[in-house]
Amino acid sequence: MISLFKKLLGNKSDRDLKEVNPILEKCLAAYETISKASNDELRAKTQAFKERIQARIKDKKEEVEKLKERISNNIDDSLSVDEKERIYADIDKLEKEIYDQTRQELDEILPEAFAVVKATAQRFAENAEVEVTAMPWDGDLAATRDNVTIRGDKAYYKNQWMAGGNLITWDMVHYDVQLIGGIVLHQGKIAEMSTGEGKTLVETLPVYLNALSGQGVHVVTVNDYLAKRDSEWMGMLFEFHGLKVDCIDKHQPSSEARRQAYLADITYGTNNEFGFDYLRDNMCRTPQELVQRGHNYAIVDEVDSVLIDDARTPLIISGPTTKEDDLEFDTLRPQIEKLYNQQRALVTKILAEAKALLNGNPAPEQEKKGGELLFRAHRGLPKNSALIKFLSEPGMKALMQKTENFYLQEQGKNMPVIDGELYFVIDEKLNTIDLTEKGVDYLSSDAHNPEYYILPDVGSQIAELEKSGLPAEEKTARKSEILRDYAIQSDRVHTINQLLKAYALFERDVEYVVIDNEVKIVDEQTGRIMEGRRYSDGLHQAIEAKERVKVEASTQTYATITLQNYFRMYSKLSGMTGTAETEAGEFWNIYKLEVVCIPTNRPVIREDMDDLVYKTKREKYNAIIEEVERLVKIGRPVLVGTTSVEVSELLSRMLTGRKIKHNVLNAKLHKKEADIVAEAGLAGTVTIATNMAGRGTDIKLGPGVKEAGGLAIIGTERHESRRVDRQLRGRAGRQGDPGSSQFYVSLEDNLMRLFASQRIAALMDRMGYQEGENIQARMITRSIEKAQKKVEENHFGTRKRLLEYDDVMNAQREVIYTKRRHALFGERLGVDISNMMYDTVENYLAELSETRNFEEFKDKFIRTFGCECPVTEAEALSARNDLAKRIFDVVYASYKQKSELISQQALPIIKHVQENHGSRFENIAIPVTDGRKTLQVVANIRKCLDSNGREVTGAVERGLCLAMIDDSWKEHLREMDDLKQSVQNASYEQKDPLLIYKFEAFNLFKQLLVDMNHDVSEFLSLGHLPSPDPDQMREARQQRTDMSRMQTSRAGIGGTMPEQRPPMQTNQPDAPQKPQPVHVEKKVGRNDPCPCGSGKKYKNCHGKNVA
Repeated sequence: MISLFKKLLGNKSDRDLKEVNPILEKCLAAYETISKASNDELRAKTQAFKERIQARIKDKKEEVEKLKERISNNIDDSLSVDEKERIYADIDKLEKEIYDQTRQELDEILPEAFAVVKATAQRFAENAEVEVTAMPWDGDLAATRDNVTIRGDKAYYKNQWMAGGNLITWDMVHYDVQLIGGIVLHQGKIAEMSTGEGKTLVETLPVYLNALSGQGVHVVTVNDYLAKRDSEWMGMLFEFHGLKVDCIDKHQPSSEARRQAYLADITYGTNNEFGFDYLRDNMCRTPQELVQRGHNYAIVDEVDSVLIDDARTPLIISGPTTKEDDLEFDTLRPQIEKLYNQQRALVTKILAEAKALLNGNPAPEQEKKGGELLFRAHRGLPKNSALIKFLSEPGMKALMQKTENFYLQEQGKNMPVIDGELYFVIDEKLNTIDLTEKGVDYLSSDAHNPEYYILPDVGSQIAELEKSGLPAEEKTARKSEILRDYAIQSDRVHTINQLLKAYALFERDVEYVVIDNEVKIVDEQTGRIMEGRRYSDGLHQAIEAKERVKVEASTQTYATITLQNYFRMYSKLSGMTGTAETEAGEFWNIYKLEVVCIPTNRPVIREDMDDLVYKTKREKYNAIIEEVERLVKIGRPVLVGTTSVEVSELLSRMLTGRKIKHNVLNAKLHKKEADIVAEAGLAGTVTIATNMAGRGTDIKLGPGVKEAGGLAIIGTERHESRRVDRQLRGRAGRQGDPGSSQFYVSLEDNLMRLFASQRIAALMDRMGYQEGENIQARMITRSIEKAQKKVEENHFGTRKRLLEYDDVMNAQREVIYTKRRHALFGERLGVDISNMMYDTVENYLAELSETRNFEEFKDKFIRTFGCECPVTEAEALSARNDLAKRIFDVVYASYKQKSELISQQALPIIKHVQENHGSRFENIAIPVTDGRKTLQVVANIRKCLDSNGREVTGAVERGLCLAMIDDSWKEHLREMDDLKQSVQNASYEQKDPLLIYKFEAFNLFKQLLVDMNHDVSEFLSLGHLPSPDPDQMREARQQRTDMSRMQTSRAGIGGTMPEQRPPMQTNQPDAPQKPQPVHVEKKVGRNDPCPCGSGKKYKNCHGKNVA
């Protein structure tokens, strides 16, 4: 039935191509015309495109400017708050219309723009030098680029230039399928293109087109080498047409050079740096420090890696914390180590009993008892190698699963029979670990306190306290003591859980490695070390304690965002990868990004063989070595893909034993990556690699390899994610090259043990397979892929739930950062302040309706707003609808009067400073106090004089709001960190931690806004100049935000929660730096003629600012 519908309607890929084909035909037709144009006519097209776009939006932009001018000319403050809000709403609406009209114009320009890029690529490919009439930007390029020279009124571009430290010769022209990829990217979708199809070239099409609007295009890569290389490699196509290209990773954070990089038409950079710059911008104290502009359009390279694998990775800027780190990792480690060793000894004993019972032909009663023992051992230590080996024997796996099914029925009511003998229980599928009563008793006996590791029942204790009849003060003290004890116990239970996970679930040289006494995570998708990344929720500290390296101290979060929520800010987002189709549902659900499969330029002739399934790992590895030996003899290069450092080292030892020469590429040997990959395509070369040899690795075939059959891919294990397997397969068969791929699987592999081995094990038992024999069938391969789908569905569910936590924080972040940006620029701050005051009045009236205490209301009103309450007690208690508005009007009018008074008091002093010091001082520091605290406000002297003192009020409002927002938000982030940890204990009470987190986070944020509104309203209403003495005033310099004590880091995900504690600093000054490619700038003598052709000396032209 499904195949019938496919024949009638076509599959999604066919429908996508059918939709794109008319646009492709227009591109090809436009290319026929544009390819005949001269070089100068080709370059003139770019300016013509820009003029078309500006003409389309000219009227709307003029309307926006008129509205902004109306606001800026409101010197006498004649516009009411409501009128200002309407004007800002109209501006937002017009800017949205401008964006929509720009997109429409870009869609119309697309065929010609794509034709221009293709024609440019063709001219560089076909000509060693391209001659054009010199334009101003050619001179700028000639001063810094070796391949651009000016001779007379002509500019000459060579088709060789430096990119990534290597001299490249341009030899690429866009295929038709690459034009399809470019169209898909421009439409804001994901283009899935097979490995070797030239994704980097494809991105030049939509990048050029969208850069024409002048709003900026961001090209996001997964590492800084690719960002720098691609900006230099592809950048020449754009710079040829006068577009500016830069890379943020070439410049220091928060520098003017990085700010200029963002102002370029096209900006390359890594996902981390884009995110960190956003966070840094939202910590700045002056607009001049901001580096980013609006988030217009981004293309994400390897989009599945960034938006799926790293989606829940929080980027964190942290700093010193005043809170003591009381998690007892080092203190509790010896007890947990003893507990783990006890469990290991117990499991060994249980397994020995099971083997004795199941030896030979056991009776039914013995078989039943043996199955229970096997299941108990599996619940105790599922990764025990002796257990895994025994389960691979005929019938054992099926027996254990039969027992498991029996005990899990009826919601597992009989599970205590199995778990009661163990110290702790592991659920490998859910990645959870729980102490049993036996385990708690064992730990408590060491502490000589039976309640030492048990969470107290706070609810019942407080209920008993309420009934006790104690005096109120004593009752409050006892309640605080109960809650303090609960917090201590909660931390202890959390620490024990994380230490148990570290010992039982995380293996050294598999999930992580220890280098230079530091625990470093190995990325399961790429096999690379993830520098600076830490497991969340205290798990990384637990692993550090387990490995006896320094347990890093906690820091406090100052700013944080996940990559998922950062990239959702872009007006348009698209991406490229070779493996997005398997995650298409997740891309649509979370990002509303559609995945479109782009056809290959040449048919793929690689032979992908069905999996070979063995019973044990030992048999599988022996078969792999035999196959490698056979392939080497016929002259084929072999890439052996592994999932861990441990397996790659094991296979290396086996090949060494057979005297087969080979290279090893894993997280421990990552510095040799470039050299190893360069040799991997040569005849007879054997390369053992973790997933590092997957994404982004280009293996070029050596002489005679194609005739021998191409590159042979051998997978030693199926990964949990089909994407990783497809990445490994994709190393062979690029651009129509021959090749083959073969996965070797055993029933002991993690994926098979968890999801796929029951029926396969039973089938192999029934067919009487002997040691060393394998089973290979399409049905088996499909069964394994179904198991992978199950794992992917589980991971998606986990990711989606974890991202719900961050969505709560993201909603709060958007509110705070919007308020902060208004305070930074001051444009819409007046509206925000009036809303703060109105909300404070409403909050006081709400309290009054509950307490009915008018005297208290009056007293609070005078203390906050510094004026008498304008309503009587009867009016205040009447709860009329217009009551808040009446009171607010009086409060706001009083505030404006006091603001005017401060302005007029400060103005003579500022004039005095100007007259006595002239132009020596640019800014002045003005002290403002509310009687309790004093704020030093920095104001620009010229603006104060030009505005007749009103700039003083604006500076007070901006400075106060920024200070209040930053202090409140920093404290709120600390409370949210604590909340993430504490809500997990709700699961012990059969409650959903996520629901409690959302409820408590809402209350915390509501209180944050109430307190912030009150503090701002109070200071502004009571603020005044402490002294009119001109000598009290002093010169002020604009201070840049001090980032020296800040740390930037990415937190890994290891527990069941997002990052709870900020990780360690990533940029250690003594850390070994990764070697970077050498890039030699164009060398020009200071007194030589400038290469730009201006006729001036270099030192007086483009070398003016060069030391």
